[in-house]
Amino acid sequence: MQKTVQKRTLKTRARLLAASEEVIHGEGYEALRVEEVVKAAGVAKGTFFAHFRDKDALMEILIGERLSAIFNQIEANIPPKTVPELVRILKPIHSFMTSERYVFDLLIRYSGAAAVAEIGPIAHCFERYFRVVESWLEDADVRKDVSADLLAEGVQAFAIQAMSLKFCALHEVQSFEDRLEIYLKAWLTPET
Repeated sequence: MQKTVQKRTLKTRARLLAASEEVIHGEGYEALRVEEVVKAAGVAKGTFFAHFRDKDALMEILIGERLSAIFNQIEANIPPKTVPELVRILKPIHSFMTSERYVFDLLIRYSGAAAVAEIGPIAHCFERYFRVVESWLEDADVRKDVSADLLAEGVQAFAIQAMSLKFCALHEVQSFEDRLEIYLKAWLTPET
């Protein structure tokens, strides 16, 4: 039988999450320190670690929640039919994913799970990205000789590649959106 979580425990966790969001709002994700969070939440450091294994575990929750909120917004749009529309509609997701190097690095680290029990909010968001794009591509003006699910995997892979190059000094001349559009046009609408 599973133990009922006490109301006090839930309130403490909520205070820690709210305090973290305040710190992030003021200083960014990378600048967040556990010491600032516990101070803002008015709890002991040990209390933080009773709720979260480490800073990254906390960030996985916060970043996953932010990604989920952005997905809710973009799914309300009319599905894109062309590559430029696809790049435009996905821009809020990509902008957040590349907002800080720390955010991007954490996303990549938590994008998959070694076991079903370890699937967290970020891994779920990566799956959601794939499923949303797949559903859009079924009716988009894209190649039909490849399944929509394989096309969606390619979109996600090219987006990750373009994001990683955004952080590379050797490739900073071209914008992320321009690079992604070139990749996606070649993948989704190849000239025959």
